[in-house]
Amino acid sequence: MSKYVKFTHERARAEVTPFDRFAELNACRWKLLQLRLIGVDSNGTSFGNLSVRDGASTNFYITGSATGGVPELTLADWTKVVAYDFERNWVRYEGSTVPSSESLTHAAIYKSNAMAGAVIHCHDSTLWTAILNQAPTSSKAVGYGAPEMAYEIMRLFKVSDPESRKILVMAGHEGGVVTFGRDLEEAFAVLMHERKESSSCVDGAFHKRTPHDDEWIS
Repeated sequence: MSKYVKFTHERARAEVTPFDRFAELNACRWKLLQLRLIGVDSNGTSFGNLSVRDGASTNFYITGSATGGVPELTLADWTKVVAYDFERNWVRYEGSTVPSSESLTHAAIYKSNAMAGAVIHCHDSTLWTAILNQAPTSSKAVGYGAPEMAYEIMRLFKVSDPESRKILVMAGHEGGVVTFGRDLEEAFAVLMHERKESSSCVDGAFHKRTPHDDEWIS
């Protein structure tokens, strides 16, 4: 059991069946890792996760909990969420590892937007500071991985327009930013665009560009 996961969970199958988007997920995750948008913080805590919807269903493939710092994930490091219940704070999954602590957040986006086919949750303090309360932003009182966050995400889809910008800010999870899109390519492009825009809005002293930043900006 991962110490980061706040929901109860039930394993439906011990292994994830190989799926055709595995290489695509790993390629996108590698770029995020190189940009330090996912990884492990100074306390040794993993951060960041990504997922893709399984066809037209509400099921989705997502990184396993505490895998943020793993250089390259194998199939065993991914899980498939096949059922969830926000009220019960419960997830059923297939795989050998527990799903990411933000699985219910991803589920809330897929439930709220039928067009969403991929979700990226990363940490970027510069971007977070620049768009906090400027883009759709969750309540500061709600922390990561809690069922309240899933409800907050669904509330934002009802009272604001996340679909137009395709980005959400977690006020109660410092640095936490979520983008989504029809596919991983769009979710990643949204993130790169927002980072580029934010770099001109925040004092350069708080923006530390890595050697890889420009490599992924089209």
